[in-house]
Formats: sequence, structure tokens, C-alpha cells
Amino acid sequence: MPSAATIFGFLLIMVVNTVLAAVAIRFFRLRLSTTWGVVVYTAVLVPLMYVATTILLSGFIGFGGSGVQDRGTALILVWVVPFTLAVSLDVFWMPSPEEVDLPDQAR
Repeated sequence: MPSAATIFGFLLIMVVNTVLAAVAIRFFRLRLSTTWGVVVYTAVLVPLMYVATTILLSGFIGFGGSGVQDRGTALILVWVVPFTLAVSLDVFWMPSPEEVDLPDQAR
């Protein structure tokens, strides 16, 4: 059975990954003009951010520990759940990009 520190570590990684993905996806949806651009950037850059945060938090800092024996479960907890939650937050909770007024860009 995983220890409390392991559970706390996984929860911390999940929260950090969810926040990063939600902010990145929102940024892509607001700044990119094509739907495919948003999909491609989200599919490529968000997992790269996950690699960095997962290595940083679980490797160097040591959160998460080795309490989970099944790597598939660990990947679902720190990658799939945060990504799904971030996409759901942006699509269902945040206003659509057409409703957001962006500041004029100085050229």
C-alpha cells in the first residue's frame, strides 16, 4: 500500500500538470487562429511539459515515490487525468475564444 507521502506526491504532480495544461491549452485557443493549430500544439507541447514536470517533481524532488507498482496506473494518474481535466475545464467552463476580447497588438 502506498504511503501518505506517495499519495501526496501524486496529487501534487496531478495538480501541477492540470494547471500547466489548462493554461497552455487556453493560451493556444486564444492566440492561434486555426483549430488544427490548437490541436497540434496541444498534442505536442503539453506532453513535453508533462515530461519536464514529471521528471522534476518525481525524479529530482522525489514526490510520488516508488509506492505504485503499476506504471500504467502512474501514467494515467499523472498524464491522462490532468490532460482530460484541463481540456474539460477549457472547453466546458471557460468562455469560447470568440467571446474573449484580446488587446490590440502593437506593431
